[in-house]
Amino acid sequence: MSAPKLLILYGSQTGTAQDTAERIGRQAQRRRMQVKAEALDSYNVANLISESLVVFVCSTTGQGDPPDNMKNFWRFVFRKSLPAGSLCRLDCAVLGLGDSSYPKFNFVAKKLQKRLMQLGASVLLPVGLADDQHDLGADGVIDPWLMSFWERAQALYPTPVGQSLIREDEPLPPRYVFRFLDDVTENRADRLRVPEPPISPSQTHTFPGRVVSSKRVTHASHFQDVRHIEFDITGSDIEFTAGDVVMMRPCNTPEDVEQFCQLLRLDPDRQFTLSPTNCDTGSVPARLAQPCTVRHLVESFLDIAAVPRRSFFELLATFATNELEREKLSEFNSAQGQDELHAYCNRPRRTALEVLTDFPHTTAELSVDYLLDLFPEIQPRSFSIASSLLTHPNRIQILLAVVHYKTKMHLPRKGLCSSWLASLDPKQGEVYVPLWVKKGSMKFPKDPYSPVIMVGPGTGVAPFRSALQERIAQGKTANVLFFGCRSQSKDFYCCSEWEEMEKAGQLTLFTAFSRDQEDKIYVQQRVQEQAELLWDLIANKKGYFYIAGNAKQMPTAVCDALKEGFQSQGGVSSDEADEMLVAMERAGRFQSETWS
Repeated sequence: MSAPKLLILYGSQTGTAQDTAERIGRQAQRRRMQVKAEALDSYNVANLISESLVVFVCSTTGQGDPPDNMKNFWRFVFRKSLPAGSLCRLDCAVLGLGDSSYPKFNFVAKKLQKRLMQLGASVLLPVGLADDQHDLGADGVIDPWLMSFWERAQALYPTPVGQSLIREDEPLPPRYVFRFLDDVTENRADRLRVPEPPISPSQTHTFPGRVVSSKRVTHASHFQDVRHIEFDITGSDIEFTAGDVVMMRPCNTPEDVEQFCQLLRLDPDRQFTLSPTNCDTGSVPARLAQPCTVRHLVESFLDIAAVPRRSFFELLATFATNELEREKLSEFNSAQGQDELHAYCNRPRRTALEVLTDFPHTTAELSVDYLLDLFPEIQPRSFSIASSLLTHPNRIQILLAVVHYKTKMHLPRKGLCSSWLASLDPKQGEVYVPLWVKKGSMKFPKDPYSPVIMVGPGTGVAPFRSALQERIAQGKTANVLFFGCRSQSKDFYCCSEWEEMEKAGQLTLFTAFSRDQEDKIYVQQRVQEQAELLWDLIANKKGYFYIAGNAKQMPTAVCDALKEGFQSQGGVSSDEADEMLVAMERAGRFQSETWS
C-alpha cells in the first residue's frame, strides 16, 4: 500500500498562511504521507480535478480580497463556466487566517469553502476561522481544527500498514542541503554594484530606486520620528496612480548579521549552493542566486529579527540535547504551553535571534541545512504612495513612521523595514532600495465633478496626498480632507501644501489636533460637525468617501459619525443609514484602507 498523498495550497500575504501550510505539511510527513505545499498561483489549477486530498490555507487582505499569490486561482475557480460536479472526487478542508477586528473577517476562506462545495468537493469539516484577536492568537483555533482534520483525514487515508508515526522530537529531513564552495569568497564590490533594471519591475525583478532625500517631518521634540522619503525611479517605466502602493523588502542590520554568524559559527563571506532534498516537492528560492554567500542569505533573506512563530520552537526542540532547554522548548511547543510562549515571546516582542542566544546549547547543535526551515523569508512591506507622477515625474514619495518602542526587553524594539529605511542617508553617498509598485485597493473617480471626501489621520493621509496632487493636476477641485494628528506644531504633515491648495480653491480642509486642548478632538468629531456638508456632497452630488489609517477605533468611529449624519440630515432610520453605507461600498463610493 503506497503512502497517501496530501496537497496543501496556500494564499499568503505576510507569510503567516505559508508558515501554517508548512506546519501542516510537517504533521503530514510525521504521519508518513507524501506531501507537497505550494502557493495557489504556483499550482496548475487544472490538476485539481485529479487530486484526492487538499487543504487550503488562506488569509484575507484589504476589503475581503485574496492575497497576491492566489489571485489567479481565485479568478479561475469562480468562473461561471466550471461544471457543477468538476471536483466531485476531491476531499478537502479550508483553514482561514484572519483578524475579527476587520469587517471582512476571513471572507476569502468562507467564500472559497462555499465555492468548492458548489463544484462538488467533499468538505471534511467546517471552515476553520483562525483569529488574531483570540486570547491564544490564531493557534487558539488552528490547534483544535487540525485535531479534527487529522481524525477525519486518517480515517479516510490511513497510515500504511506496518509504519508508525515519526516522533515529534525526531527531526524531519531538511528541505535543502547546503554545499559550501572551497576557497571562494564574496567580492564586496559586487554587492555595491547597481544592477541593470528589468523591463517591468516586480517582486522577482525589483528596480533599484535611488534615495533622493529622507526628511523628518515631525518636530524634534515629538516622540514619533516620521520621514518623508523620495526615490528616483528614472528609467524604470514604473507607472502608478493615486491609491497604489510601493513594495520594498528590508535587510537585517549588519550587527544582527554578525551576531547570527558568530552564534552559528558561520563565515559570512563563504559561498554555497543549495539543493532541494526532494526534487519532486521543492525548488530553490528564486531570490537566492546560485552560488550565494552566507552574508547575503542572512542579510537579505532570513527573517532573523522577526518575533518567531510557534513552528520555530517546534523545529528548534528537535535539536535540543540539553535537558533544561529541551524541556522549555517542548513546553513552548505544546498546546498547554501557549500562554507561557506568549509571555516569553509575543508580549515582549522577542526576536528569533534573541531566542537563539537564550538557548545556547541547542543553537550550538543546529545544522546549517535547516536554516531555511527554521527562519522564514523576509517579507516585503507595502507603503501607500504619497505623490503623483503628474506633479513629481520619475519620483515616488512615501510617509514613513519609524517603529521604535520599549518592552521589558533590555533593547528597544525596532521595526525592521522602517528602521532600515530611516538609516539610509543619501548625504553619505548614493543609496539604492530594491522596489516595485502594485495596484492598491483604493480607486478614485474619473468624473471631474464627483466630490471626493478623504479622512486620513496621521500617515493615513499619504494616499490622499497622492490623490490630491493627481486630481488637482487634472483640474478636479471638489476635494475635502479631514486630517487628524496630536499637535498642530509637532505632527501636522504637509501643512503648507494643504494651505496652498485651500488658497487656490482646490481643497476644503478640516483638522483635528487631539492634544492641543484639554478635551481631545478626533477626526470623527469633525465628520460629525460637518454632517450637513457631507450629506449634500454624498446624497445630492454623488460624492465618494474614503478612510485610511490605523484600524483600531478610528474607521468604526468615522463610519458611525457618517451614519449619524445620514440620520440627522436625511431623516433616515438607523437601519436605512446602514443600508446607505453598504450601497455606497458596493458602488465603490465608500472605500477604506486600514492597517493594524
